[in-house]
Amino acid sequence: MGNVQQSQFGRAVRGWRERVGPEDVGLRRGGHRRAAGLRREELAGLAGISVDYLTRLEQVRATSPSPQVVEALARSLRLADAERELLFHLTGLSAPGPGLVPTRITASVQRLLDRLEGVPLVVYDAAWNLLVANAAYDALMGETSVLRGDERNGVWRNVMGSASRTVQTAVQHEAQVARLVADLRMTATRYPADAGVRRLVSRLRAASPRFVELWDAAPAPAPPAQSRDKVIEHPAVGRIALTCDTLVVAGDDLRVMVYTAEPGTQDAELLQLAIVLGTQALVE
Repeated sequence: MGNVQQSQFGRAVRGWRERVGPEDVGLRRGGHRRAAGLRREELAGLAGISVDYLTRLEQVRATSPSPQVVEALARSLRLADAERELLFHLTGLSAPGPGLVPTRITASVQRLLDRLEGVPLVVYDAAWNLLVANAAYDALMGETSVLRGDERNGVWRNVMGSASRTVQTAVQHEAQVARLVADLRMTATRYPADAGVRRLVSRLRAASPRFVELWDAAPAPAPPAQSRDKVIEHPAVGRIALTCDTLVVAGDDLRVMVYTAEPGTQDAELLQLAIVLGTQALVE
């Protein structure tokens, strides 16, 4: 990035951040705010980067952000297509095109997500990188804005056994890992030019003998999907029995995971209580 482009990139991000209200991106306003726009920590959390890094980008003390970071900022700022293209241009990059795992959440999909504001949901790309989670999901499953790097990838978290509020037996967990690895193999086949997928596979191979074993096994169909019934161990309200549906957005190759409870049940009441308590904690 040249000096002029660096300066323009920082000003653009800061200007777009200041025009977006927290309620525009599913956050609660809460407390006294000196400005109407997003705070740095809020945008950083939405984009999955540190506040320090965002500050350095805005102040032109950090240069050459990766395409993943630029896409995450564009998505978090709800930029229109032309604005997204401009943001990539200011970094000296081209917006991701065909052949790469899509990470763009289109306006139509975003409208759908906004309509489900009170329902816990999380969106992953085809490589199981976490793109966005709403406030209800964070309240139920734990704050996703603290996840960094590989911890934002669902395959990595499951293979490496990262902490989760989902209650599983060892057999259930192993079956889930096998399904995710098989799905990642299919993604790598569909997007052979995607360097991000290749890097993820390389890091998993270096970190997990079990991943190597599953990855190098003769290709086979993914194991049958387990029951959509999930049990979540919430720290404030205890165990909640939920249904988890994974919806695939055709054409965009996104996975939208939605958690619901049978209406009128105790689990539905516990879910609403978890969301209320969790969103209050996030605001505080």
